[in-house]
This record gives sequence, C-alpha cells and structure tokens, in this order.
Amino acid sequence: MIMKNNIYPIFDKMLQRSDKEQLLKQHSVMIWFTGLSGSGKSTLAIALERELHRRGLLCRILDGDNIRSGINNNLGFSPEDRIENIRRIAEVSKLFVDSGIITIAAFISPSNEMRKLASDIIGKDDFIEVFIDTPLEVCEERDVKGLYAKARRGEIKEFTGISAPFEQPEHPDLRLDTSKLEIGDSVKKLLELILPKVKPETTNN
Repeated sequence: MIMKNNIYPIFDKMLQRSDKEQLLKQHSVMIWFTGLSGSGKSTLAIALERELHRRGLLCRILDGDNIRSGINNNLGFSPEDRIENIRRIAEVSKLFVDSGIITIAAFISPSNEMRKLASDIIGKDDFIEVFIDTPLEVCEERDVKGLYAKARRGEIKEFTGISAPFEQPEHPDLRLDTSKLEIGDSVKKLLELILPKVKPETTNN
C-alpha cells in the first residue's frame, strides 16, 4: 500500500492525552528544575517524586545521569551541544506529558534561551519553571565530585558558574534557596504550587 501526502497517518487514531489522564486520574505537567551544579536540583526532584508517588501520582524524573548516559551520550558541553541536549530532553518530556505522566526535569539549563526552547516544545501551559537559587559558594562547598575545583584549575572547560555563564530565570514559577530551606520545607512549597495543577481536588494535607 502506498500512502501519499500522509506522513503521520496514525496520530488521529491514537489514544489522546485526555484518555491517559483519565486512566491515571491526574493531570500531567512538566516541572523543570534549573540551577547551578550542586544547587540541589536532583535532591529536590527525588524528594518531590517520592511525595507525589505517596499521594498516588505517577511521575518520571529526567536528569543528567539518565539522559547523558543514554539518549544524549553523543553530546558534549559546547554551547551547540548544550542546546541540542535541552531540545532532546524537551521532546522526550513532551512524550511523557502527553502520556499523562507528571514529568520532573533536573538540568542546569543555563540560559533563558534554552529554557524558552523547552517551554515552547512542551507547551507553556504545561511548563512549571522552578529556579533552585542556591549561591555559588554553597554549591562549591557541596562539590562532592570535585567538579568546581577541576573547573577552577582549568581542567573542565565551559563549566557553568565558573567558565560559562548562568542566566537567572526572568520569571520562574517558584524560587527556592536550598541553603536556607530544609528539603521538607522546599517540597511543601513545591506541593503548594503543583498539586492544584495535577489533582485539583487534592489538598496539601
């Protein structure tokens, strides 16, 4: 059979996002954590996932470990590769969101251009930007992998916060400083923002 002018013939036959959300009894969103290395993005993403799971909500975390070791293992850290890294992450995230899954991304994503790219791909209405606004000196103190020390010695090029810039989000939906807030307090603030969007009938109790 030859199909002409019909490159995507199955999209209108597939179950839709609303069908998946009805099955899961939740509304999917993209929660995008941005901030310096060591700011607490992944720690908060894991804590948030556990709390949402406890409440019966299906989530998926995407971070550097499970993305750069797999789908993006051919990318480096040049400005061009960083943009492509975020583009692929956003496209994968959109698939999860379209499947009704609450998706949590934890990536430095250092520029407003990158974060806008992600928001445009995923859809602004589904994109929740959370800025982990932890001071650089605190991030360096937490540097268990020694990355900041290597960057200051010039052993790592284009390291965000040292030899590459980080642009603070212009209008994040939430700003958290993990040098001042305990994990539980940060998760509480996250829940206050997220729960009404993913399960409107759910309270924060």
